[in-house]
Amino acid sequence: MTVLKAIFAAISAASICVGASSAAADELLASRLGAILGQEREALSVIPDSRMSMLTSLPPAQERGVATRSGLVYDREFLSAQPVAEGGSNWQCLAEALYFEARGESVRGMFAVGEVILNRVDSNAYPDTLCGVINQGTGRRYACQFTYTCDGKPETIAEPRSWERVGKVARILIDGAPRALTGGATHYHTKAVNPSWAQRYPRTAEIGFHYFYRQPVRTASN
Repeated sequence: MTVLKAIFAAISAASICVGASSAAADELLASRLGAILGQEREALSVIPDSRMSMLTSLPPAQERGVATRSGLVYDREFLSAQPVAEGGSNWQCLAEALYFEARGESVRGMFAVGEVILNRVDSNAYPDTLCGVINQGTGRRYACQFTYTCDGKPETIAEPRSWERVGKVARILIDGAPRALTGGATHYHTKAVNPSWAQRYPRTAEIGFHYFYRQPVRTASN
């Protein structure tokens, strides 16, 4: 019996009790629905986190009717041909994150890091703005999400060409570029480190100097 059929059966059983007692009907309905939801949680608990994450991840933007930028090519020639970018505070935050986190990467690597940040914005587990995601935890040394925001070093833009490049990447991503590189990743780290969470989260991509991971979706049963 499907969950939906079970719920209908519970409602029907409760309806039979209405003539006898409204309170009894409510109690029966609550009991039946509780049992059904308990069975559902138990069934979900045996699904691997990686599979659950895939099942609950947002489909590609195109499938959701979200406008995307077509003709994207992940190379420097393509990027050089794009107009100099500018924008508001969220563009500034994303461009700074790409500058300090990924300016030494390939174009593909810069886009991949940007995807992670945008995926976090879309996730209920993180703030819902680019600046909010990037500055989460900032204020305590090395307690932030992106180390450059809390390492005590000044955030100085000293490489104008790199700044122009990451600014273009940030603009293209904000304008709706398809996120096709990291498989919905919400985390990344350089190959020089091995954080504890990397043992628990499914790895989705390896691009340049970084590994990418998707944080498992938590359900009511875990």
